[in-house]
Amino acid sequence: PDAALGNGGLGRLAVCFLDSLSTLNYPAYGCGIRYKYGMFQQKIENGYQKEIPEDWLRHANPLEIKREEYACEVKFGGYVRVENRDGRNYFIQEGYQSVNAIPYDMPIVGYGNNVVNTLRIWDAEPVVHFNLDEFDKGSYMAAVEQENLAKTITEVLYPNDNHYAGKELRLKQQYFFVSASLQTAIKKYLKNHDDIRKLPEKVVFQMNDTHPTLTVAELMRLLMDEYNLEWDEAWNITTHACAYTNHTIMSEALEKWPIELFSRLLPRCYQIIEEINRRFCIEIENKYPGNHDKVAKMAIIYDGQVKMAHLAICAGFSVNGVAKLHTEILKHQELKDFYEMMPEKFNNKTNGITFRRWLLHCNPTLTELLDELIGEGYKKDAAELEKLLAFKDDDKVLDRLVEIKHANKEALCKYLEETQGVKVSPDTIFDIQIKRLHEYKRQQLNALYIIDKYLEIKAGKIPAAPVTAIFGAKAAPAYVIAKDIIHLILCLQEIINNDPEVSPYLKVVMVENYNVTKAEKLIPACDISEQISLASKEASGTGNMKFMLNGAVTLGTEDGANVEIHELVGNDNIFVFGASSDEVIEHYAKADYVARDFYEKNPAIKAAIDFITSEEVLKVGEKENLERLQHEIISKDWFMTLLDFDSYKEKKEEALRAYADQKTWAKKALVNIAKAGYFSSDRTIEEYNRDIWHL
Repeated sequence: PDAALGNGGLGRLAVCFLDSLSTLNYPAYGCGIRYKYGMFQQKIENGYQKEIPEDWLRHANPLEIKREEYACEVKFGGYVRVENRDGRNYFIQEGYQSVNAIPYDMPIVGYGNNVVNTLRIWDAEPVVHFNLDEFDKGSYMAAVEQENLAKTITEVLYPNDNHYAGKELRLKQQYFFVSASLQTAIKKYLKNHDDIRKLPEKVVFQMNDTHPTLTVAELMRLLMDEYNLEWDEAWNITTHACAYTNHTIMSEALEKWPIELFSRLLPRCYQIIEEINRRFCIEIENKYPGNHDKVAKMAIIYDGQVKMAHLAICAGFSVNGVAKLHTEILKHQELKDFYEMMPEKFNNKTNGITFRRWLLHCNPTLTELLDELIGEGYKKDAAELEKLLAFKDDDKVLDRLVEIKHANKEALCKYLEETQGVKVSPDTIFDIQIKRLHEYKRQQLNALYIIDKYLEIKAGKIPAAPVTAIFGAKAAPAYVIAKDIIHLILCLQEIINNDPEVSPYLKVVMVENYNVTKAEKLIPACDISEQISLASKEASGTGNMKFMLNGAVTLGTEDGANVEIHELVGNDNIFVFGASSDEVIEHYAKADYVARDFYEKNPAIKAAIDFITSEEVLKVGEKENLERLQHEIISKDWFMTLLDFDSYKEKKEEALRAYADQKTWAKKALVNIAKAGYFSSDRTIEEYNRDIWHL
């Protein structure tokens, strides 16, 4: 089954990167946690998402090797005692709880080159499995306390951190795998090298978003407390060995930890971060004398919180965004103060995907056609896909593309009927939106369009072509509005698919338990790829690249990597709508977007939103959920769904009309495939290496 070790696009990106690292023959480890339960399995029951544990390890995993010889201890809590010997202070952590970190290694095999890298995922085991003394005293809980501590750390992919216990576990998980990975990396380095000061000549730690940014504090701790270096030496090593990738503009992902929690759980790391912060604040004050505002905005510890992104930027020698637009927004908006102070650290690395999985593996018939037309060179050098442009006026080739797409749609129809009992016709336009469910990705905009379409058909306006709107999405278990959006989509599926007047022209399908395996079936079958996040909110997106590579045409905002797709394919081969990122950022700055105005002044919007709590929907749905969602859209709509409604509708109608001319549509598909080479993760990794790692 899917090793559901990551959460959405960021987790999948890491896998694409590992594939490319091996294929390009770069020595690298991917480090993470061996969660017993991965991303939850989504069951759809009575119009709701229900989460059940994803027990992906219930059968042994033949691809992993347990490496007990690399086990190491990770300590939590307690206090720090200071001892002064021979004129220097030694810091000793006492009264702590600890677990053993045991690595399990999975081979990541390069494409056709006999190179294997390692995905190293850490499991936690108790230091003492069973305390017989405590058991003899009659205290069973105390006897298994160690066991339980270890178990909770690697039990489940991070839970919602909307409550304190959840937050504490997440911080434990992050420290656990960072500490274990660093301890092992240093020991490995010291096997062949005797001067630890030269560590950065051999090793780079690329921190993938803020989740592993404890790397900075833990590396300092190890260098000073375990290897007896002075502060300046340790800082010099750390600032030359750590690099940071920012994967999101959403503030919720720029982690901040309450001081009370952080200092209690990681007392020594907290001391070190305090000292990094003290020195950094002096640096800021020296650079901007008297500007206290700068310190408030940039300090690592401020307002009762430890700010992990600030720590990563302060200590990292490189800070990168993951799409051209995203990096510009980081430089001039979100991280503006840091960019002004240290512009030399900032760079862009537009994300990519591995073509081995997202074309060769999941779309064998298209792969076969490409092999025949342009040879097999593109499998190692994706830029060679450009050769396909020579065939853009070749009717035979265009007909083949249409046939391949139709066969992929038939296969998906068969799969949906077998697995979900849902019947759809391959002779409709497959309009697909698959990604995590989040308000900024705006599945609710798509849903409002579907309602609008439904109302038009009911009023006798028959659409140009029949459409099947397909969704796949999981909502985080405690993300209430996201779950309400799923509920609405499921209600629409129920109403529309069972309405004989409407269902010949419009169908709605929510694919249960969306994951990589399902994506491999959905992406090759897609006609229109929905990439409709609010401009300035999606760092890059990678689904947009997978669809493009498989000959779908993008309907999207100028956001994330859509901007670069647009540049590559030109105006004729993409459908772009909506406010620009500059306009959106200005609306936020002025706080002048009022959803209710759109609701009151635009009859189509009002009708669609009113429909959410209409009698028809309440017959199949739950009043509380639907009213809450409706209220959210009218009174808050933080991601400006209604701002883009008219523009979205107009562009989508244009796309549906364009589809009628199959020859021209096939040409659009061909251009998208030919121009997708830029989005190979091989190119991304080459750039990381050229500018950051120098492997």
